[in-house]
Amino acid sequence: MFNALKDIHQRMHDAAVSCGRDPEAVKLVAVSKTVPAERIRPAVEAGVSILGENYIQETGEKIEQLADLDVSWHFIGHLQSNKAKYAVRWFDLIHTVDSFKLAKEINKQAAKHDKVQNILIQINIGKEDSKSGISEADAIALIRDISGLRNIAIKGLMTIPPYFDAPEKVRPHFNALAALKDKIAAENIPNITMNDLSMGMSGDFEAAVCEGATLVRIGTAIFGAR
Repeated sequence: MFNALKDIHQRMHDAAVSCGRDPEAVKLVAVSKTVPAERIRPAVEAGVSILGENYIQETGEKIEQLADLDVSWHFIGHLQSNKAKYAVRWFDLIHTVDSFKLAKEINKQAAKHDKVQNILIQINIGKEDSKSGISEADAIALIRDISGLRNIAIKGLMTIPPYFDAPEKVRPHFNALAALKDKIAAENIPNITMNDLSMGMSGDFEAAVCEGATLVRIGTAIFGAR
């Protein structure tokens, strides 16, 4: 696992340098869904600082078992409104907000904890019926609505683009998300920052880095096939 992490960090560094970006601006989210705590611990001890989870029901026990570690937890799966209370309690960043209904519930639950919950807006960049996320066309209106919620802070955008067998084929989708980020930033919507782009996974993260990713979500290349 240590060698795999070293290789990924080197590839992230090289990708950033190759396109004139600061390597420190790109962070690794180690996707630990379905991975037991005893396999996650060595990854954190080897340098992982952010863990990404997809399933609420399996996260609480892991957080308890790994409570002694200095690690940030990100939620990267589809979030149902009735699970928002757990997400707010456990996660530093929720990547997958795509509706005002969900945002309102997160805001409600965050207020109970006197917390401002950091979120990303999930964009369905490939317009795929099988994937969650709001359309590019509707994103600004949603962000304007959410901007009025006091216990939520939008930090950027996230996407899961269509799958391609070659990283270069997905690059236009990463480019489109980066362009949308810039468009939203130019709107100067109060209480909104567009600092983060969560995009890129094990097979295409280098292309994502070159298109502006600040968070790359990698699981298989670290923990192996599930």
